[in-house]
Amino acid sequence: METSIDLVRLQAYGHLRGRTTNRVGSREAAEKTRVDTMRKRSAGLAYAAIVFLLVLSFERSFASVEPRLGSARVVFQTNYGDIEFGFFPEIAPKTVEHIFKLVRLGCYNTNHFFRVDKGFVAQVADVVMGRSAPMNEDQRFEAEKTVVGEFSKIKHVKGILSMGRYSDPDSASSSFSILLGDAPHLDGEYAIFGMVTKGFNTLKRLEEVPTRREGIFVMPTERITILSTYFYDEEGESCEREKSILKRRLSESAIEVERQRMKCLP
Repeated sequence: METSIDLVRLQAYGHLRGRTTNRVGSREAAEKTRVDTMRKRSAGLAYAAIVFLLVLSFERSFASVEPRLGSARVVFQTNYGDIEFGFFPEIAPKTVEHIFKLVRLGCYNTNHFFRVDKGFVAQVADVVMGRSAPMNEDQRFEAEKTVVGEFSKIKHVKGILSMGRYSDPDSASSSFSILLGDAPHLDGEYAIFGMVTKGFNTLKRLEEVPTRREGIFVMPTERITILSTYFYDEEGESCEREKSILKRRLSESAIEVERQRMKCLP
C-alpha cells in the first residue's frame, strides 16, 4: 500500500518537475528570443547610425572642398583701381583658356563694366560691343568665338567669376560677372571659371558709383573703364623671389667670408 502511495507521489513529483522544467525552459527560450531581438535592433540602429555619419561626413567634406586655383593671375586696371583674378582650370578648362586668349590679345583693354548691381554682380561688357577702341583682326576672331557651357556644383558666392550667356547654354563669349554677393539662384545655370584674389576695395568703390535701371539691368551712370590688363604666373613670381633671396644670402655670405679672411690674415 505504502509502495503504491510512494509511486503515486513520485509520479506526481515527476509530473510537477516536468512542468517546472518546461516552464523554466520556456522562460529561457523567451529570454533568449528577447535578447536576440534586442541585439538585432541594436545592430540595425548601429549600422544606420554609421551610414548616417558616413553620409554626413561625405556631404560636409564635399561641401567644404574648394576648387583649386591655378597659378596664373590676370589683373584688370580700371579707373577705380585694380582687380586681380585667379582661375579654376580643372573646373572650366575651355572657358579659362578662352579668357586667357582674350587677355593676351588685349581684347579687354578699353572695355568697361556695363552693369553694377550692388550686392549682386558687376558685369564686364562683351568686348565686341563694349570696347571704345577698334579691334584688330586677331582680336575680333577670338572675341566672336563662343564657349561650351562648363557648369559645375561650385556656388555663386561673393568674389566668384561667372560667364554671361544668352538662353543657349553654349553661347558664352567674353562677358562675365564678378559676384558682389551670394546668388544661389544662379548655381548650375552659369559657368564659374575663377574668383577675385585681390581688389575687393576696388569692387566696393564700383558699388558706390551712381546707377540707373534699364529693364532688368542696373547700370552705372558713368563709364567704368578697363584701362589695361596684364597677366603673370604666381609660380614664376615665387621662383623670382626665391632667386632674389638666394642671391642676397650668397652676397651676405661672401661679405662675411671676406670679413673673416681679413681678420685671420695679416
